[in-house]
Amino acid sequence: MSHVTLPTAPQMLSLRTVLLADAASCIAMGLLMSGGGSALAVLTGLPERLLVGAGLLLLPVGVLMAVVGTRRPIPAAGVWLVILGNMGWIGGSLLLFASGFKLTALGIAFVLVQAATVALLTALEYSGLRAQAPNR
Repeated sequence: MSHVTLPTAPQMLSLRTVLLADAASCIAMGLLMSGGGSALAVLTGLPERLLVGAGLLLLPVGVLMAVVGTRRPIPAAGVWLVILGNMGWIGGSLLLFASGFKLTALGIAFVLVQAATVALLTALEYSGLRAQAPNR
């Protein structure tokens, strides 16, 4: 009987795929937050201006991620910029809980789910970056 080894998640998802998924999620969230800020404010308890501003910020960030993800080879400095930006987003998201905003249950879930998603993408980007680095 032969032994079959299943690939791990980082082996199945290339750095390019993760960067492009991150870019797509940024652009989708950016459109949702900037276009639906008023409705999201009511549902989440977050200020509309914060949602719209953050949404508008996500649009060029998503484009930057797509540019980094489509370069051949993928530039390590660009990936580090994405990783550091994602870490800032996670930190900023978690700071919302100390902001004094009256978040609804949906607002708490909205912040936690998107922060967890960004954390997962960041971990996969870091793993992908390490996998593409030459052995030292």
